[in-house]
Amino acid sequence: MTHHSLFASFVVAAGLALQSIAASAQDKGPDVPANLVAPAGHVVFLETQASGTQNYICMPAPAGVAWKFLGPQATVFVSAPKFHQQIATHFLSANPMEQGTPRATWQSSSDSSAVWARAIQTSTDPNYVAAGAIPWLLLEAVGDAEGSIGSGVMTRTTYIQRVNTVGGIAPAAGCTQPSQVGTVALVPYTTDYIFYRARRQS
Repeated sequence: MTHHSLFASFVVAAGLALQSIAASAQDKGPDVPANLVAPAGHVVFLETQASGTQNYICMPAPAGVAWKFLGPQATVFVSAPKFHQQIATHFLSANPMEQGTPRATWQSSSDSSAVWARAIQTSTDPNYVAAGAIPWLLLEAVGDAEGSIGSGVMTRTTYIQRVNTVGGIAPAAGCTQPSQVGTVALVPYTTDYIFYRARRQS
């Protein structure tokens, strides 16, 4: 089998798996604080897990020095019976639809389509968010790109929830002296990202 045929087979298999997972997803999404509920008219089409780091840099601050958030770096994957596959990468990049504004980005591993999103709601409600974990978020899509083969897996995204977070908060030490400016901390975290699309009209 040629390299092209192998790649095509992977794309087809990944697409079928995502369709199956999406079909089993609950339209209403997970249980979240009230301010993180996706707006009416938007339904879940993809449920994923992610593992990676939340990245910080030590920078000058009014009170001396402090950790400043740089961005995420994570692998995004889906799991189902007999299937466990990376489907995207998550990182900070320039959104071409906002003149290059840096935004959280999710890029498909199968077709390289991408979505950029901005956080519009956040929650540290202890009834949901674990101690020592980064906040849960509701993000709104503010840009997208079709990708190299034009199928646009990520381009349908309208909203994203970040839920079930573990870890990822800025370190308590390592940024207390001016000599530490420029120090980078890569803090491990895991989370679930829930992707929404506009409800199809019947």
